Order: sequence, then C-alpha cells, then structure tokens
Amino acid sequence: MRDPGGREIISLSLSGSPPFHFHPHPRRRHAIPGRRRRGPAMLHLQKHLILLSLPPRATTSTTTLLSFRHQCLFSFARFAASTPAVAAAAAGKSAPFAVEDYLVASCHLTPDQATKASKAISHLKSPSRPDAVVAFLDGLGLSTADIAAAVSYDPRLLCTEVDRTLAPRLAELTDLGFSPSQIVRLFLVDPTRFRRPTVISKLQYYAQMFGSFESLLHALKKNTYLLSSDLEKVVKPNVAILRECGLGACDIAKLCIPLPRLLTTNPERVRGMVAQAEHIGVHRGSKMFRHAVFAVAFISEEKIAAKMQFLKKTFRWSDAEVRIAVSKLPVVLRNSEDRLSRVSEFLMSEAGLEPAYIAYRPAMLTYSLERRLMPRYCVLKYLKDNGLVESDRGYYSAFQVSEEVFMDKYISPYKDTVLRLAEDYAAAYRGNIPARFRLKGPKTGHASTPTV
Repeated sequence: MRDPGGREIISLSLSGSPPFHFHPHPRRRHAIPGRRRRGPAMLHLQKHLILLSLPPRATTSTTTLLSFRHQCLFSFARFAASTPAVAAAAAGKSAPFAVEDYLVASCHLTPDQATKASKAISHLKSPSRPDAVVAFLDGLGLSTADIAAAVSYDPRLLCTEVDRTLAPRLAELTDLGFSPSQIVRLFLVDPTRFRRPTVISKLQYYAQMFGSFESLLHALKKNTYLLSSDLEKVVKPNVAILRECGLGACDIAKLCIPLPRLLTTNPERVRGMVAQAEHIGVHRGSKMFRHAVFAVAFISEEKIAAKMQFLKKTFRWSDAEVRIAVSKLPVVLRNSEDRLSRVSEFLMSEAGLEPAYIAYRPAMLTYSLERRLMPRYCVLKYLKDNGLVESDRGYYSAFQVSEEVFMDKYISPYKDTVLRLAEDYAAAYRGNIPARFRLKGPKTGHASTPTV
C-alpha cells in the first residue's frame, strides 16, 4: 500500500480490529500549523512495531519467535489503544512521568509496593521502556498478577531493553528446549537472573543434572543461588567431590534435588560433610552413602555426636549397635528427640522389642506411631493372643509392608473369624483404640505426634 506521495505504508491488522497503518521510513516534515507532533512514547511504539515486523534471525527458533512476535504485536496494539501514557502522548499532553502512579496503573502494584519499588527506578523520565517490558511479559504469557510480582521483586526489570536483553534470553531458552510455559515458570523464580546471559549456561547444566524440568524447578525454588553461583569454581568442584565418593549422576541428582545448597556451598565445607558421613559409619561406595551425606549436611560435628549419644541412651544400645542402626538408616539423625523418645517407649515398653532387634531394623523408627506402628501392633497382638497366628511371628513383618499387603495378610483372612476386625483396625488407625486392643499405658498417646 502507498500513500498519495508514493511512500510505502505497512498495514497490520488483528482479528476483530481495524487495520493499523504506519510508514516504515517516514520523511521529515515541516511543521504544519494545527498539526500535533508525535510524542516520544508513540515513536517508541512505532519503532517496536517495525522491529517486530521484520523476519526472525536464522539462528533462532522461527516458529516460537513468530508466535511471540504475534503476541507482542497484539500487546503493543492493545497498549496503543488503551494505555493512558500513550494516549496522553498522542494527544500532545506533556506531563512529568510519575513512577509511582505508573507502577500502580500499568503494573498493578499496591500503593505500598509502588512506593518501595519506585526508589529503584526514580531516574526514569518516560514510560517508553517500561511499556515495552510490560508488553513483552504480557506477550510471553505472564498474568497481571505475575507481572506485578516480578516488578515488585525486581523493579529494575522495567529498565531492561527488550530487543537487546529480554528477547535474546527468550530465544536462547527456547533453543535449550524449554517451552513457553516453562520459560514463564523459570522467569518467575528469579526475574533478576533472567536478564543476565550467564543464566543460559547454568540452566543448561542443571537441566542435564536434574533430569526433568520439575526437578530443576524444585531445586531452583529451594535455592536461587544456583543461578548466581560460579559453575567452574563452586558447583562443578562440588559435583566432582561427590563423584569421588562413588556417587553416580543419578545419586547426585537425588541428593541435590532436596538439598540444592550442597551445590553452592564452599567445596571445602562439602569435603567436611563427606568426611562426617564416613565418621558415622557409612563407607564410600555404599548404597547408603548418599543418605549419610544428606543426614549430616549442614549439621555441626557436636550436634551429630550429641544425637548419637541420645540414640544410645534412649534405645539402650551399645556403641556397636548405635553405629549399626545409623549406618542402616542415616536419616534417623534428623528425627526429633521427642519423636524418637515416644517411638522408643512404644516399641520397647509396649511391644516388648529388644534393643538389638530395633538396631538391626531401624526403619521402624521412621514409621508413623499413630497410623502404622500402633494400629498394626494391636491387630497382630490380638491375632497372636487368640491363637490365629504363630506366637513367634515378628512385629517388623507387619510394620514394614504396604497397607494393601497388610490388609490382605492380616485383616481379610480373618474377617469371618473375628467380627469387626477391619472396623476396629480402622478405628485404631484414627486414634480410637477399641477395648479389645487394650494397651499397657497412656504414654503412647497420639495427639501431639506428627505423621511421618
């Protein structure tokens, strides 16, 4: 399309909207009496529309960028028609740029949030760059609430150049294989890091390490320092230390997903954790070594030694037995002393289990006292007392199986012999011990015990 003067006019149209026309190369005009000059915000908008109309680079993901450009065109066109800042500029109004008002009206921050955020961007004199950022985020798929959260977290995000920083990050993340929705979720973890080019190599490294996007996202949410720590000086040396202990890639991922701090800690401190894991009786190369490192990580030697002494005293274990129990189940070191005391009271005083029996089967210490140990003990004891099962059958065999297996093995075969056995088991599971399941004492009450 060309105007009466022979110049080319680009026409853009959106579904349900009239065409939007502009000159890609407007000539300088002499001032015409009565005609208003275009304000800077509208000229900025025209600049971005021209950029977005250009074909994508060959090095980027064409389909994704075309889709993104279409979304941004929609955002810019809607912005041109509705944003008060642009409307005022187009009408020739020139008023000082009020940052706080802009943050409330365009970014949907609360007045208190806007007051705090405005201090970081008080140097802005025009809404042109913030408008471009907001339109970019809207086109990326962020909701109004997401944009407000991102701007509140990192107000300087509004000072970012879209075409030099944000758009390249989008293209690079797309090339790594992240979908638009995944990019949005990554962006919201730490908008500040999203603007830095180093985030790409780090995300590529962590994506390979953790194996899935959800695991990656979980680790990043627990430790955003993953995106700022030095890969070569901190993260990779820590991974190398763990590999020296015989841990494979899968074990390292399983260790670091729940404990991502391990990757960003000083390597010498990680070496100390590895040494402490060996000190509690778990050898390098053992399948439990990963669990041992997790159990002692970020806990002082003094506290670990005190917990070992507590276990020895509470369960009446010898030095050898406490080391056996901890080597079989290192995570027992992270259990609270209150919980361990109540489990000990039940297993030893009520169930009558010997210290050595418990030491070689420490998994019992991780089971819920109220919803597993106590109700299953009641059922098995009743069956023993009434001669329905062998009197020497071990309680651990009933404690360790799944709920489905327990029902099949200890409830269903006796439903005709013992009336209401299933109902009484369900009542005990809820904490209401039936009369037939009488216990020795009240110290095993469940009201304050957390479920494990």
